Amino acid sequence: MKKLAQFSVDYPVTVAMIILGIVLLGFISFSRLGTDLFPNLNNPRIVVEVRSGERPPEEIEKQLVEPMEGAIIRQRGVVNVGSLSKVGSAQIIVEYNWDQDMDEAFLDLQKALTAYSQNEEVEELNIYRNDPNASPVMLAAISNPGISDMDELRKVAQNYIRNQLIRVDGIADVRLSGEQTKEIWIETDPYMLESHGITSSSIVSKIQSFNRNVSGGSIEELGQRYIIKGVSIYQSPQDLGKLVIGRTLQEDENGQQKEVPLLLRDVARVAYKNQEPLNIVRLNGQRCIGLSIYKETKYNTVAAVEALNEGFDKVKKALPGYEITIIKNQGKFIGDAIGEVKDSALIGIVFAVLVLFLFLRRIGTTLVVSAAIPISIIATFNLMYFNGLTLNIMTLGGLALGAGMLVDNAIIVVENIFSLLERGKPLRQAAVEGTAQVGGALVASTLTTIVVFLPIVYLHGASGELFKDQAWTVAFSLLSSLFVAILIIPILSVLLLGKRPDKLKVKQKSYPVYSRFLSAAIDKRYWVILAAIVLVACSYLSISFIGSEFMPKAKTREFSVEVTLPAGTGLQRTASTMQAMEEMISEGLAEHVAHVYTHSGPQTDLSGSGKSVFEGENTGFIKVIIREDSPYSSDDFIPVLSTLFTGIPDMELEYIQDETALGEILGSDAAPVMIEVLGEDLTVLDGLTDKVYAALQSNEALYNLKSSFQDGVPEVNVHIDRYRAGIFNINASSIITQLQEFLMGKDAGSIESGGELTDITLKMPDYPLGELDNFIIENGQEKYRLNELADISIGSAPKEVIRDNQNRVGRITAHIKGDVPVDQLAIQIEGALAGIEFPPGYRYQLKGEEMLRKESFGSLSFALLLSVILVYMVMASQFESLIHPFTILLTIPLAGVGALAAFLLLGMSLNIMAYIGLVMLAGIAVNDSIILVDAINQFKKEGMMLKEAVMAAANNRLRPIFMTSLTTILGLLPLTIGFGESAALRSSMAIAVIGGLLTSTLLTLVVIPCVYYVFDGIVRKNR
Repeated sequence: MKKLAQFSVDYPVTVAMIILGIVLLGFISFSRLGTDLFPNLNNPRIVVEVRSGERPPEEIEKQLVEPMEGAIIRQRGVVNVGSLSKVGSAQIIVEYNWDQDMDEAFLDLQKALTAYSQNEEVEELNIYRNDPNASPVMLAAISNPGISDMDELRKVAQNYIRNQLIRVDGIADVRLSGEQTKEIWIETDPYMLESHGITSSSIVSKIQSFNRNVSGGSIEELGQRYIIKGVSIYQSPQDLGKLVIGRTLQEDENGQQKEVPLLLRDVARVAYKNQEPLNIVRLNGQRCIGLSIYKETKYNTVAAVEALNEGFDKVKKALPGYEITIIKNQGKFIGDAIGEVKDSALIGIVFAVLVLFLFLRRIGTTLVVSAAIPISIIATFNLMYFNGLTLNIMTLGGLALGAGMLVDNAIIVVENIFSLLERGKPLRQAAVEGTAQVGGALVASTLTTIVVFLPIVYLHGASGELFKDQAWTVAFSLLSSLFVAILIIPILSVLLLGKRPDKLKVKQKSYPVYSRFLSAAIDKRYWVILAAIVLVACSYLSISFIGSEFMPKAKTREFSVEVTLPAGTGLQRTASTMQAMEEMISEGLAEHVAHVYTHSGPQTDLSGSGKSVFEGENTGFIKVIIREDSPYSSDDFIPVLSTLFTGIPDMELEYIQDETALGEILGSDAAPVMIEVLGEDLTVLDGLTDKVYAALQSNEALYNLKSSFQDGVPEVNVHIDRYRAGIFNINASSIITQLQEFLMGKDAGSIESGGELTDITLKMPDYPLGELDNFIIENGQEKYRLNELADISIGSAPKEVIRDNQNRVGRITAHIKGDVPVDQLAIQIEGALAGIEFPPGYRYQLKGEEMLRKESFGSLSFALLLSVILVYMVMASQFESLIHPFTILLTIPLAGVGALAAFLLLGMSLNIMAYIGLVMLAGIAVNDSIILVDAINQFKKEGMMLKEAVMAAANNRLRPIFMTSLTTILGLLPLTIGFGESAALRSSMAIAVIGGLLTSTLLTLVVIPCVYYVFDGIVRKNR
């Protein structure tokens, strides 16, 4: 250490060049760091989707899902296989270890399921990586008060706006929703067709045979070749109406029957009509077209959104009268979150510098210490760039956490240089020796803070993936600050502290009040230690009162309500229900709501959301954006809306706070409370699930309870009598095909109109359910009624079959009202279910947030234990002692007292962010004790008696201990204030560290000297 300090003082130009080099490369690195909300998380989940006609769930489960699950479970790295089978479709979610190579896993899974894609019963088999970051970066609504025709609006949105936006840098795709397309609608009259002996099939073939241009060879004359082309393409619905489809008899003026052509318009209505929409979108009650805009993978979100905003500005200028409303803007969310962290870090730095000035009262000294902050941060950008990190709320949070600690090393060096100056040492000698004396303690304290992050880097699972980047950033910033303190602070001290007289009156630092208090405490040391033990025990008993949860609850200004109406509900009925809900929201939350965006029907997006395969005409969502000036957040409104909507029967609601992709990555995007009943027989599972549902209904902390065993899809079962059908020589496929064509219509080609191809659809009038018995089935010239060939019954298919790791499951989900901690709620639920008797082979398990909380707390407890062991090992190496490091370790439980007290006083629950704060405390809180114990050892070496050495060290190190703790606490203070998901993530961690540092600093100055005194006495006796 002495050589490094000597080098710094002897070669100031070299040190200046090193600083300039770091700053120059730091600015270049900073300009090239990517910006995103979260680190690039490897989400170990693959989704398999199967579509198979209109098969009931049990049939899909037995014939397709079970054998596929058997093949999937054998794949390397698979930890969980869950499936959900509904009518006509199934979804299998495959979860892997977090360290699995997902590209390799994806290819292996594709190979394993190739055989099933060839299965005749499988209409469609899709396998895709579940990437939550693939959600749209922007959601916009396009409307025009003067246009109500959705086809006209679609033409502008699709042919102009979409084409403009797709060319923007970083934009991968733009999807439309809520649009309608015109088609030529041919509505036939079945009685007219029957009277003329014409079938719908013959009309379709006639239309298709005439609707084409045919090449007829060529003729050559006088050296010129002429191409012959037969032109027969339809130009308009009138052309179609004039199509001759047969002959009919008609009376002439003389009353005689004569044969005349039968035209299509004689037996059908032919007209332009908008197709039935796939989905219906409204903004604040008005029909509009939704635009979902996706960015390219790994492209900078903020840059993509900035370019999009410029694109929208051009579109608005080119299309006056058209209104473009931005509903969701991921770039703004990221920009705000990152801006907030940057501001917090800067405010923290200002606080730290103010503390320095108040203590040091010298501008020169304050400048020396403050120089450590910008140089350390700029050096950190270099290490971040070369390690492939990005600027996100976790890495910037790491910098903000480190901001207060960056000056700690510099404070201790400068404070020690001052001590030597006051004893009369020359400035250069004081700079070298002052740095060398505390160099060992600095390395130890920096290493203890860094080693607590090592277990986090090694953690598997969600918490490890999320905090890895933050751990690296804090480690890099602290290493940089150590480098600055040892190499740069000595020369800055020589340059900025000015010339000192060679002889200064030696001042022994003394704080009389503290000295008297500490002397009395050492005299009654056993009582002090006992009081500390009682305090620690009481605080740890309070954990059950504090409660714990998985992730901190964020206060956001956006939320969505996912709506599912009874299966079989048509799109128009879904849209009218959603419109009524929209009106209720607008009236109930009038002055607080900026926009209400409703989407009825299946989504037309790319995000590959886990629910896309089950979306239909009976599903939709409402997105509510709360005004910026509203004092309330989504947490306040969701229970209000839940009460408002209770009057709407047979409706399932899922409330989702639009935080970000984080919830989905961590697996906490589903309902927070989930109870699964496992067994084999669906009837027994149904009964047990009903009992669990009834037991939970009395719990006032739960709302929006849902069971997976509810009425399924209404269906008409046409049971074909094979014997009767065989007698009439009709096969089953012929009966079903005729039914299908009559009910669903036939495609009859297309014609070009206005530069676009327009579909031609032949459709029969709507057929009433009661008349289905009399439906006519044709077989050549013979005709039969449907009830002569089949028995018709109305029933309902099971809603869904859920499986988890090859077990059938009944699932109940619920949301939590208020701020009830998840662990306390889990105890209540287990108490409520204790009275239910489960038959052999049947059991229940708590999933949702409670399962994630248990897993994360388990892995973080291991990280905490490992970090304490590593801290002990670093200190044992530093002090070459096994006893003194143990003395220092006692600071950690003292820090825990303050952290737990902070959460108890603020009425907050512990969560994984707070736990990470506790892990960090293990490294930060011991720093004060290291400085204190190191000073005691140095004074003992100088020949002082034990009590004298303890008193002198405590007085000598009181000011630097207070300064380092205060700079760290005030540096973190701005992180506890803020709004939004990023603020919720940061504040829990910062509160844990601030609370812990407050108690550890105060108790270190009293308890640690007493413990040192006791342990040192024991060591001396043994000697």
